[in-house]
Amino acid sequence: MEFIIIDGRRMTSVEATHAHLARTLRLPEYYGHNLDALHDCLTDLSRDVWIILINGDMMDEALGDYAVKLRRVFTDVGNLPYACHFVEHRS
Repeated sequence: MEFIIIDGRRMTSVEATHAHLARTLRLPEYYGHNLDALHDCLTDLSRDVWIILINGDMMDEALGDYAVKLRRVFTDVGNLPYACHFVEHRS
């Protein structure tokens, strides 16, 4: 089982968010740096992968409505029976 931490402090803009996700999640070179592409890549991750969001409040401040859409992608994929899991750590 693998745990991957994504950090809301690194998500200061849409571009910075997708760069952080591409690097941290080790997404393929062809990753399109948008929510649809993220959804597609996340469905390819193993069921043994847990993605943990920390500092989500900082992401919310920086991204506003985009943060809501981003969480929806992670939550939707996390609910699929064959894809990775998603949780948010709130302190």
